[in-house]
Amino acid sequence: MDRGHRVVSARPNRLDAVHEPATTQDAAPTDELWPRGISRRATMRISDVLAGLQIEFPAVTTSKLRFLEEQGLIEPVRTPSGYRQYSPADVERLRFVLRQQRDRYMPLKVIGERLAALDAGEEDEPAPRARLATRDGVRESSGTRLTLEVLSTEAGVEAAFIEDLVTAGIVRPHPSGAFDSWALQIVVSAAALAEHGIDPRHLRQFRAAADRQADLVEQVVAPWRGQRSASSRARAGTLAAEVGELCTQMHTALVRAAVADLAP
Repeated sequence: MDRGHRVVSARPNRLDAVHEPATTQDAAPTDELWPRGISRRATMRISDVLAGLQIEFPAVTTSKLRFLEEQGLIEPVRTPSGYRQYSPADVERLRFVLRQQRDRYMPLKVIGERLAALDAGEEDEPAPRARLATRDGVRESSGTRLTLEVLSTEAGVEAAFIEDLVTAGIVRPHPSGAFDSWALQIVVSAAALAEHGIDPRHLRQFRAAADRQADLVEQVVAPWRGQRSASSRARAGTLAAEVGELCTQMHTALVRAAVADLAP
């Protein structure tokens, strides 16, 4: 598929100019792919793209970008020497894909269908703009750890309540004693349930169910995790997120169906 790129020098573009509108010289034809109106001059190396995206997606890697390329969601220009070069429009396309995965847990097949609709003009959506990762906005592992004190403050609960959750096995601290970013959502939900008389010991069944579902996901991704290529590891991560979200949707639907008859 012709992306309308032009190979230019390998001089990296300024990342703060990623959203600079296309000039007359760079104007793409009327059948240009989405996002439209953004420069398609391919001047950025993969390291430049990572530097721009990692502000919002700290866990994005070279292998992830290459995997998305293999899936046909992005098509960087190849220089005569074989190096990849990206345009500002490519970066925004990548940003769209990563947000759909992170914020909506959307499978790559569905993302590809949305992009095809945007490319064909059947749908319209403003090009995404970079934003800093918020406390709960980065769902990819970013290595962020929360101390007990910080977690207590952020969740608005007593440290003793979190310690009860740890004792019950609901939240699991890192060997260092700190907690990952997911612990915050778990603690907040547990605190809300506690207001209805559901204390930490009652939540063990949730932990057990989550562990069983994680085991199922692990079985699905095991063939990919066992391969050495970076592309296979990236596919394993994407597949784990997609199947994990499907498990979450199934669990939610089952609980809602089970309690439907309890309401008058």
